Amino acid sequence: MRVALVAGDEAGHAFPAFALAQQFTDAGHDATVYTGVRWSDVELGRASIAELAGLAAAVGDDDSDAGAKLSTRAARMAVRLAPDLRGSYDVVISDVITRAGAWAADLVGLPWIELSPHPLYEQSCGLPPIGMGLAAGHGTGGRLRDRLLRAMSARAIATGRQQRVRARASIGLTAPEHPAARLIATWPALEVRRPDWPADAHIVGPLLWEPTQQLFDVPPSADPLVMVAPSTAVIGRDGLVDAALRALGTDVLGLSARVVLSGLGMPSAHECRAGAGARIAKLVTGTGRQDAVLAEASALICGAGHGMLAKALGAGVPVVMLPGGGDQPELAARVSRLGAGLTVRTPDPDVIAAAVRRVLGEPDFRAAARAVAASGAAIVDPVAVVERAVADGLS
Repeated sequence: MRVALVAGDEAGHAFPAFALAQQFTDAGHDATVYTGVRWSDVELGRASIAELAGLAAAVGDDDSDAGAKLSTRAARMAVRLAPDLRGSYDVVISDVITRAGAWAADLVGLPWIELSPHPLYEQSCGLPPIGMGLAAGHGTGGRLRDRLLRAMSARAIATGRQQRVRARASIGLTAPEHPAARLIATWPALEVRRPDWPADAHIVGPLLWEPTQQLFDVPPSADPLVMVAPSTAVIGRDGLVDAALRALGTDVLGLSARVVLSGLGMPSAHECRAGAGARIAKLVTGTGRQDAVLAEASALICGAGHGMLAKALGAGVPVVMLPGGGDQPELAARVSRLGAGLTVRTPDPDVIAAAVRRVLGEPDFRAAARAVAASGAAIVDPVAVVERAVADGLS
């Protein structure tokens, strides 16, 4: 089977596509990931990387209009992508916000699968609007609250749907979008119970990928190991690194900790010690395998992006979250309700330190994180889902 995967160049969307591509090649299929040129030198083994043309804004594009960004630009990109897909692939897997893959597949008559690199964010008739971070209401009053909130958000949802319909029509696609299946790449525990779970949606577990094979040189010690991982997304919380490093200083935290500051383009340990990290004796920074650090970490401070949360909880590590924008408040609320972490609303070092002390000192947080990982027993194989969907389409 020849598989084309299409995803934007933000790490939270490109990395899951890379991980899934490797699962396809491991199963004996051919896979190519169409994404931004920033990842053109990525090593994916037997999978390939190709440029997804048109990702950058063109003259006249309004990036402040999310609907236009996800529809008008997607239509333009789909037209450019379609010739590459025609005759070269058997199926397309399109990231949920990179509609160009799905629409290009429709243009050339290929089946396509929708990939959500996070929980299912489709609105449910039994939940408050996704993104508000609210648990489902209970009793008459709670259900009424949720119904009113859904009514308030219905106009925005309808507007986005209309924008997509118009954009599709502009390139000759008049039929409704219809994926052959949907892959929901999260831990089952991070989903919320809903009465209308779509029959075509399958929870396949988080798709985690490491951008390097380099290992951090973590100093051996009996001190707890805390990792700090700021969000890779533009919606991430400003000031997280500075506040977290100040919080982890012995003068604020009240104990000595080993600290790994992990991410793309991180300052050196020397630079950190000249500023916020002055009171951290055992500090390592840079880009390295986060999964190796989490295997022995006691806590993580992060921005509540799905990829980082999924990686930490999968390792049974509790989290202190400083959510930014987008879906991060929703994810932070879900993790907090599960008892696997704490949400900090402001980058205040004293507040962060208090949260870190709690997750280090109360075993229930680690037990809850391990329970999230254990929910992975219920996931299904994404490759098998796609193989079945393609076979059903051919029969």
